[in-house]
Amino acid sequence: MTSRSAKKAFYGRFRLFCLATAFCLILVVPALNKYLHFSFIQGWFQSLSIGHLWFVSPLEGIESILTSKTIYAPLLVGMLGPVLLALLLGRVFCSWICPISFLSELLDRFIRLVTRKRFRKQASPLPRKLIWFALLGEVIITLIIGAPIFVFLSPPGLVGREIMMATLFHTLAIEGIIVVIVLLLHMASRRLFCRYLCPLGALLGILGIKRRLIITKDPEKCVECSLCKKACPLGLDPATGETTSAYCWNCGECIDICKTRALTFRW
Repeated sequence: MTSRSAKKAFYGRFRLFCLATAFCLILVVPALNKYLHFSFIQGWFQSLSIGHLWFVSPLEGIESILTSKTIYAPLLVGMLGPVLLALLLGRVFCSWICPISFLSELLDRFIRLVTRKRFRKQASPLPRKLIWFALLGEVIITLIIGAPIFVFLSPPGLVGREIMMATLFHTLAIEGIIVVIVLLLHMASRRLFCRYLCPLGALLGILGIKRRLIITKDPEKCVECSLCKKACPLGLDPATGETTSAYCWNCGECIDICKTRALTFRW
């Protein structure tokens, strides 16, 4: 990674590596559980156990508490790791770990290969604030029906569940069609579900409002070329400071594309 282009693509390549590694984890674990009786790691990113450590998605944990009306201490401990991650780094689960992001990245690369276009148009007129209403609506519906709907219908969770179903039972669940719909929405408008409809992303965004890791701009180096805005998967404008908002998920694509190195991560 000595060439200038390789250096400029550092975050994009490293992030793809992290996404692929995280995807391989939920891809391989069911096979290890079934064929080698390896139980040290079990589950997927909704609920993942590594030895005696248990990690639980914050939204699924909150849903379980709301529907069961019981505060289960191990559940709170399981939520602690993801919550601390969001408090410190923001929505990095969405951009660096989530299997939906990994599949979307693969689609992006395929679309660029076919169309030979570097950037895709940000073609969605929906208001950004819609994601907060998605979270509020999800919580209200959970309370009304008394069932944790995101536990069953979470697209990131469904990817892991479908892999588990295919490996252990050689079948797929009908809910998996939701993953297909999310990816089709992404093809219509980049990261449409992640931008406007993902309640987990909204919750992580709220937790990460005062995050310690942010992307900042050096005004003396910025030439207002708008390349960072075109590169942002969420349609944000880093040149105007939107990388410090709750919407930013710290993916680093704007840093990679900036020719003057005006943008950088700052702790």
